[in-house]
Amino acid sequence: MNDELAEVLFPDIKNSKEYYESKYPSRNLEEKAIVTRSAPSPTGFVHLGNIYQSFLVSRFAKQTKGVCFLRIEDTDQKREVENGIEKIIKDLNSFDINFDEYPKNENEEIGSYGPYIQSKRKEIYQTFAKYFVEKGLAYPCFCSQEDLENIRKVQEEKKERIGYYGKWAVCRQIKTEDAIKRIKSGDKWVLRLKSNGSFNNKVDINDLIKGNLELPENDMDIVIIKSDGLPTYHFAHLVDDYLMHSTHIIRADEWLSSLPLHTQLFNMLGVKPPKYAHISPLSKIEGTSRRKLSKRKDPEFAASFYDEKGIPKEALRIYLLTIANSNFEAWYNSNPNKDINEFELTFNKMSSSDILFDLEKLINISRNYISRLKSEKVYEEAYKWAEKYDNEYKDLLDKYKEYSIKIFNVEREKAKPRKDYDYYSHIKEQTWYMYDELFNTRDKDYEFNTISDTNEIKLILNTYINKYFDITNDQIWFDKVKDLSEDLGYAREVKDYKDNPDKYKGHVGDISMVLRVALTTKSMTPNLYDIFNLLGKEKVLERFNLLINK
Repeated sequence: MNDELAEVLFPDIKNSKEYYESKYPSRNLEEKAIVTRSAPSPTGFVHLGNIYQSFLVSRFAKQTKGVCFLRIEDTDQKREVENGIEKIIKDLNSFDINFDEYPKNENEEIGSYGPYIQSKRKEIYQTFAKYFVEKGLAYPCFCSQEDLENIRKVQEEKKERIGYYGKWAVCRQIKTEDAIKRIKSGDKWVLRLKSNGSFNNKVDINDLIKGNLELPENDMDIVIIKSDGLPTYHFAHLVDDYLMHSTHIIRADEWLSSLPLHTQLFNMLGVKPPKYAHISPLSKIEGTSRRKLSKRKDPEFAASFYDEKGIPKEALRIYLLTIANSNFEAWYNSNPNKDINEFELTFNKMSSSDILFDLEKLINISRNYISRLKSEKVYEEAYKWAEKYDNEYKDLLDKYKEYSIKIFNVEREKAKPRKDYDYYSHIKEQTWYMYDELFNTRDKDYEFNTISDTNEIKLILNTYINKYFDITNDQIWFDKVKDLSEDLGYAREVKDYKDNPDKYKGHVGDISMVLRVALTTKSMTPNLYDIFNLLGKEKVLERFNLLINK
């Protein structure tokens, strides 16, 4: 009777389970090779959790000469957003997270184990569902939403576990011949698993991150095929990872409670489950407590946040390794010039509790990373960012390419380079005063501090212009600034001022600060002589006279 029931439920399914097992044979890989996947749903924007998980699966697969593939889990089509699949692929690619097998778009794909979009695998799922029915492992359920609500209410009143199991699984008791009649008469149905578990039993499962776990056995008769003919996540997970030969499932720990069910599904199919590794959630400190990062509350949870900021994807990968393995940071500090791909990621060094996401630490890594780049690379990346987000800055970079590269090279090629740029969007705000188009049109707030008297500032600038201006080289330039200091009653050396402060109005550093602020408006800038030299005499004098006349 089970065969007849299976045929009535799935009359259009002609292929067998064995057909697909033959179509998708075992992968020819080395014994320790990891085959794993990223499996996002097109139900919203790509977030940091997606990036982190995808980064991990990619690294584990590549370092073991395995395979990582992208599978789009779009069976919950009520929640799917427009162009969700294309957005996922675009966002992950933008972070250089590359897969061996993936859907390029709705109609093209790379790989021999697809389709890689679940909604295109409907016939495959129904083939395995038909097999489950034939083996007495699944049955049709005719309960309406109202029926299920009534069951739930009674369970709540009796303070029993909520769900469709045991005596509450009313359609499990329907005789096969009666079920066949109802299906033929057009009654709506979903397909449920006929669980062979008992909630009072415990299953021992090893999670590669969480360790050995003892969890209640699954006894729920979950839905495996919905009324639209598509599978639930749980059944699709079984079929896909079986046929795609996933060896490891690396996923968020929100799925940890599903582990007994998923291992049960593999066991009922008669195959060995893959290994599981449940990634701890990313959290942040808020006040005196910690909470999970949130799509609604935290802009840094969106993948777009990092692109808009211009945080280098390389810096983000360094940070992800920092939070992924507790021993990475020490390795990286000891090997700053090595390729991070040389570091071997391991499961046993991953945190089993929530992971603190520290945006400031990421920005510090970004700052350090940019400081080690060649000025030409900084220009290239700043230009890419400006093309997307700042046309004004892009036009300036176009107009002044060589000049901009020289700006970015100030105090760069040295043992301890300056670290002025937090991320690529920060560069414009750190260098705007080097471009006349920006300097001449912005409202300026001159950051004079130690010397702020207007008349004294004018005296310093006029005396410098008339007697001491010389940018032949950095030594001559600074000697002239010292001469200016001495001429106006300031110490030539900071040490002389500290030894006898009553003798002087200030020191050469105070004079240099006036020149710096008058030229740039800023009290903190890169090497002042380099700024003088890059702007050139004409522009420097123009800016000094502008301030004197103002």
